[in-house]
Amino acid sequence: MPSHISPEKNLKKIYEIIKKIEKLKEEKNALILAHNYQNTDIQKIADFKGDSLELAIKATKTDADLIVFCGVDFMAETVSILNPDKKVVVPCKEAKCPMALQLTPEMVKTAKKSGYPFIAYVNTHAEVKAEADVCCTSANADKIAKRIAKDGICYMGPDANLAAFASKGVKVIPIPKHGYCYVHKMFQVEDVVIAKKNYPDAEVIVHPECDVEVQNMADFVGSTSQMLEYVKKSDSKMFIVGTEIGLIERMRIETDKKIVPLRKSVCIEMKLNTIDGVLRALSMEENIVKVDEEIAKRAKKAIKKMFDVMSIVV
Repeated sequence: MPSHISPEKNLKKIYEIIKKIEKLKEEKNALILAHNYQNTDIQKIADFKGDSLELAIKATKTDADLIVFCGVDFMAETVSILNPDKKVVVPCKEAKCPMALQLTPEMVKTAKKSGYPFIAYVNTHAEVKAEADVCCTSANADKIAKRIAKDGICYMGPDANLAAFASKGVKVIPIPKHGYCYVHKMFQVEDVVIAKKNYPDAEVIVHPECDVEVQNMADFVGSTSQMLEYVKKSDSKMFIVGTEIGLIERMRIETDKKIVPLRKSVCIEMKLNTIDGVLRALSMEENIVKVDEEIAKRAKKAIKKMFDVMSIVV
């Protein structure tokens, strides 16, 4: 915040924006969905917040006419694919996931020539999902791999660490070989060693996009919402958390536990969404997310296959 703006004036501005957002939501029958990595202001005004899987499911169960999605590009695409009759808008069209760009449709088609199925992480664009056999999230990657593998083998992309996490009783081949999320790649073994030394009574929980060596040192590995649920249900009073700072902020608000970041790691793209952007999206209804009809049809098959494998009714 600029030094010439007092905290009181800034809070008043935010309050005024929130009032306008609430008024527009009612007038336009709008719903605001926010990923766990969104900043606190957006999380507070969201009608629903969660991980990729939760948001995808929630999107299919709303009667809203307008959906404002606060996250990154591939997530908004998924919501649009599942809700072709609804208008989906985003606060910032520049909020694009760098990891999603690491996997192309051509790479999927080449891998599938081997005869083994391909699992596309939801952190991919619609064109990639359209070529895949099924989708997965960080919450169900291991279960999907076990169910979909052919002769105990399948492909998964673009995150290599998630593929390694999903390799439980099956061989999951990562495409590309070293695909990664820069937010979770920041966490190193040394960070865990230091954190455990400083907080010996704390549990370490990390995201499966973290390096395998970091995963192996953790007490729990799971998606953002799985980590939140774990913290809420655990008897432990302190947690060292290895994921984006937005979830840590949510944990601090929703629990009475002491939450320590393994390292402060920020997703720059997620933070491009602002409360001002949400207001603009509601009032102007610009930055519309719409996927080519043929691509959307094929991508939806892979998404629905994930729901079917997980016995999720949408």
